[in-house]
Amino acid sequence: MRTPVKAALGVLALGAAGLVYSAWEAQNFTLRRATVPALSAGQPELRILHLSDLHLVPGQTKKKEWVRSLRELRPDAVIATGDFLSHLDAVPEALDALDALLDIPGAFVLGSNDYFAPRPLNPAQYLRGPSQLEPSRPMLPWPDLVAGLTDAGWSDLSNARAVLEVNGLTIDLRGVDDPHISRDRYDDVAGAFSADADLALGVVHAPYLRVLDGMASDGADLILAGHTHGGQLALPGVGALVTNCDLDRKRAKGLSSHQGSHLHVSAGLGTSPYAPVRFACPPEATLLTVTGR
Repeated sequence: MRTPVKAALGVLALGAAGLVYSAWEAQNFTLRRATVPALSAGQPELRILHLSDLHLVPGQTKKKEWVRSLRELRPDAVIATGDFLSHLDAVPEALDALDALLDIPGAFVLGSNDYFAPRPLNPAQYLRGPSQLEPSRPMLPWPDLVAGLTDAGWSDLSNARAVLEVNGLTIDLRGVDDPHISRDRYDDVAGAFSADADLALGVVHAPYLRVLDGMASDGADLILAGHTHGGQLALPGVGALVTNCDLDRKRAKGLSSHQGSHLHVSAGLGTSPYAPVRFACPPEATLLTVTGR
């Protein structure tokens, strides 16, 4: 066999192996842990479970069971940063997955995929900049999702504020609707966080700089976001190739900082149903332990 043919077969075999591995990794749900020194000295620790980008469709039993198992962590609060849905019939799936956590104090924002049904996209589009929403995409029943979560006691932070009393601590929260589809209205919630709160917490789905800047300027101790999928496809030693927003690639996932605030971006738990793969970026939830400075 000629050498060029062997080389071509080798490339095909490597590509097939990579695709198989990427499909497996997309189901390799991982719990991350991080410590955030954001409370006053002497305050008790606060354990926050950060969930994001479940992208649920009917039949994802393994993912739902894994999310339910997170109750065993006994978090003090749960914050979900959007993109619960990826299917017209996914609202019952999302509420079922979260059911074991809904009696824990919580709050959430929505993402673009909670509003609009997914559709296939050319992957090369993400290399050219943030994806653009086509207005022809059908709407999902997001009001049913909001009703289910708020009826259970979680706070909807879509361009709104809330206060949680958790573990003897007061959390002053504010959030915005998804900046990726220009639904954010930070001016509606802007202003200094409460000086009496033990933790000032900002919540957003897509970590666009205009929102991060506003929250940090107003004194957020910690900002939580999702959307990026950690790049979804990453290269060892390089990291995320894209963030699908204007956040730099080095902060596509994990704990970093932004203008004096702690920033945690979750790589999320799901994928688009049209691209059910991940590489060097397994799906995740994160248990954040907030401690004294």
